[in-house]
Formats: sequence, C-alpha cells, structure tokens
Amino acid sequence: MRIAVRYRDVLIDPDGHVAGHDAGATLVRRLLRVFPGAIVVGDGPRRCDGFDVLPLEFLDARETVVINMDVVDSMSVWRTLRQSCDEPKVMNFVWWTTSQFTHPVDRAALGLSCALFPTFANSQRTATEIQEIVGQQVVQPLAEQTRIGWVNLGIRLEHVHPRQEPAVPVVLYPAIYLSERKAPQVFFDVVERVRKHVPVRVEARLVESHLVSEQAMRLSRHEWVWMGPLTASRDDYWEALSRTTAFLATATDESYGLEYIEALVAGAVGVFPDRPWARAILPADYPFLYSTTAQAEELLLRAVSDPAGCRRQLDDAAGGDFQDWLRARHDDDAFDRSVVEHVRRWFG
Repeated sequence: MRIAVRYRDVLIDPDGHVAGHDAGATLVRRLLRVFPGAIVVGDGPRRCDGFDVLPLEFLDARETVVINMDVVDSMSVWRTLRQSCDEPKVMNFVWWTTSQFTHPVDRAALGLSCALFPTFANSQRTATEIQEIVGQQVVQPLAEQTRIGWVNLGIRLEHVHPRQEPAVPVVLYPAIYLSERKAPQVFFDVVERVRKHVPVRVEARLVESHLVSEQAMRLSRHEWVWMGPLTASRDDYWEALSRTTAFLATATDESYGLEYIEALVAGAVGVFPDRPWARAILPADYPFLYSTTAQAEELLLRAVSDPAGCRRQLDDAAGGDFQDWLRARHDDDAFDRSVVEHVRRWFG
C-alpha cells in the first residue's frame, strides 16, 4: 500500500523540496518522512528529492491511500479516484482548528466528510470538536460509523538549540499570520505597555502575504519591532528561538499550538490566555495564564524581568523539570507511531 499526501497549498521549490515553514508544509514533510516513498498530490508529474509529485488522476487508486489535509474536499477526492477504483482509500487529516469553519455549509461539509472517511486529528481537543460537529451536522446512521483517531503532533526534539540569553529581552509574536483569530493588536498593545518598564525587542516572522499587509507596515514603524519573513531553514528557526526570552499568546482558539510548544521547549517563557486550548497543552498548575490584558501585562513583565525565576516556577508547576514534562508529552515520535498505526488499522 502506497501513501499519497494531498495539501492544496503545498509548494515545491526548484530543487525538488517541499518549501515553506508554515504548519502545513512542515506536516507534509513529516508525513513524507514517516511514509518513505510517499507521493505528493499536485501538478505534475514531477520527480523530486525523495518523492514524486503526481496529479490525483494519475494515482493507482487500488493501491494508494490518500491522506487529505484539505478535509472538506475529501468527497471530491473520492469521486475522482472512484473513476478508476470501486473503493477509493481516503483518510482525513485535521491539523487546524475547526472554529475557522463558521458558515453552515462549511460546517456541514466538514461534518459529512469526517463521518464518511476515517479521520486523524492533531490533538484530543480537535478530535472531540470533530465528534461534536459530526453529531450536530450528520444523520445518525452515518454519524454512528464515524472513525476518529488522534495524537498530539509533537515536535522534533533533536532540533532544539542551546539557550542564548539576549542582552535585551526578546518577545516573540508567536504566529506567522496577523489574522483576527490571532489578535495581533492585543499582543502589540500589551507589549507596548510592558516597554514602559523594561526595554524589550519584538520579533515577528510572517508569511509573505501578511508581511506586506498594511497592518504589518503600520506595526513595524515602532523602533522596537522587527518584522521579517519566515526563516530560511529549520536550523535558523531554532537558532532564533534559542535567544527568545518570552512570548505572549493572544489567539482566541488553536487546535494544538505547535509554535507555542516549540518556543517553550526552546526555553522561552510563555504567557497564555486562560482558554481551553492553552490548558490542554500545559501543566494543570501553569502559572502564566491571564484572563484580562492587565494580567497579561503583569505576567509578561515578570517573564522579561526575571526569566530564570519564571523558569523555576515552571519547574514547580510541572512537579520537577518543565522541559522533561514537555518532552514526554510533545515528542513527535508518538505522532509517527500513531499515524502509521491508524493507517494500518483503517486500510490494512
């Protein structure tokens, strides 16, 4: 059985590599690593570095499982494959927050897709949301057949660099988008107030479409804000994280929070909104959760003023070593094992 990965926004560079460092591109690369010899669905055909790119119509549907990262399109994928195979093999991969689907048609399409096709989710929280959407949107006979698996995405722990404490505290904007759900204005308002007490530098690495936006241009006028493109390599990315003092999360919702976990493992002190998505990835007694912007300001001020003391608090909250706690729960080895197991369970 061969694996094909479908992600409509995938970009292949001239050297035949999956380009980009957003979550989607990172997960495509991870699936290619987990399933050696896998195919990337795209314009082609094309031979790349360690994988082939093929249009959906060129796949041998009898011998291929399509892992579809664009879940609402799964019925269209199935119909295309059905032209050459009686029983196409399609598996959903939900790696984003379901809250982005607000329109009734989108939510109904998501629910129906997850009822019809085996669905693998990036966290228990996402899996629970999917089950709820299926129950709300899909007739009972189909809903009863739903197959959902999940595991925390985790991170590549071997990528972590040794800490480098900066002379001026660095506060990371922990997202690559300035979208409304990320609440960037809240982030910059809080950091600006903290700067009245402690000099800090903000670093924000954005996808190109958001980097050239009017909002980014306006925010980058602050002399204490550096905005730039995504790092050229994963090594550069982890190098930058190793000298990050703290970050302030302001998103209203997340499905997992990969970038936050990476920053925490790199030693940055994370200040989070007191929301279910944040509590799902943190120790029960995590000390840096806020309910108001005033609390966010107070906690971020502590994080940049005394990061070493804050890290000791994190150790106490984890009942020992916070880094060990993170590594035990967010190692991508668990993802690798689980996704392979679920493919075998569902497709043989």
